[in-house]
Amino acid sequence: MVYKDALEYEFDLKNIKFEREKEYFVNYKETRLKHKFYSDFVVFDKIILEVKSVKEFHPKHIAQCINYLKVSGNKLCILVNFQNNSLEFKRIVL
Repeated sequence: MVYKDALEYEFDLKNIKFEREKEYFVNYKETRLKHKFYSDFVVFDKIILEVKSVKEFHPKHIAQCINYLKVSGNKLCILVNFQNNSLEFKRIVL
């Protein structure tokens, strides 16, 4: 997605520490499941940044962020939408 490429460029330009498409494993009881989650970005090792280009946020987008927070142990996810005339964002705190 072009927005992710642009964000990566800006993060590099401003020396902001980030990891793109961070992989998270899912543990269930005492087993690691085959399914993995990939968050778009993790910024400063603690903020998940999930990027969308949609008409409007859907509850599944928020559920996705909550899942990322649960498996990562992080407390804050910022969900951003680039499709509309102005940037739309939502803070999700766990």
